[in-house]
Amino acid sequence: MEMDKRIHLELRNRTPSDVKELVLDNCRSNEGKIEGLTDEFEELEFLSTINVGLTSVANLPKLNKLKKLELSDNRISGGLEVLAEKCPNLTHLNLSGNKIKDLSTIEPLKKLENLKSLDLFNCEVTNLNDYRENVFKLLPQLTYLDGYDRDDKEAPDSDAEGYVEGLDDEEEDEDEEEGETCTGGCGGEGGREGVE
Repeated sequence: MEMDKRIHLELRNRTPSDVKELVLDNCRSNEGKIEGLTDEFEELEFLSTINVGLTSVANLPKLNKLKKLELSDNRISGGLEVLAEKCPNLTHLNLSGNKIKDLSTIEPLKKLENLKSLDLFNCEVTNLNDYRENVFKLLPQLTYLDGYDRDDKEAPDSDAEGYVEGLDDEEEDEDEEEGETCTGGCGGEGGREGVE
């Protein structure tokens, strides 16, 4: 399905300004560009375009509230300065599985002051000597690169890893464990002393 048709379907009778999350994974982009997405999606906070054949993000509209952008498994090799201009508040960016070969390609991300998490798995740039050290030097605002911080500590699920791995089930498990405290009358045997 083409990207613009998929966007129309995802709206489900809402207006673009009502949409906070938009998942367009595995649909087809036209000539490797984003299409059908306009700056009317002004409340959008999460956009996922995994494996849609993108070669460029040039057509990305201004999305001031966008925080998480999922661009993995495309063919993007540059032009990332558009992200700093159009999505100034990005905190999480996944570029895994793209054609990013050198550090100069990601240099424009310096302007994304709020960027905390960047993923570049399966990009050639990860084969460079001292790759991690150099990316953290280039982008001092980053907390996590490929799911780990500067000290090789893994990101908590809720931060970097959660949107990378698409953890839907594990979050629900954690919620269930939290509600186990008793608030009176829990069937325990307390308070029976002295009852004969």
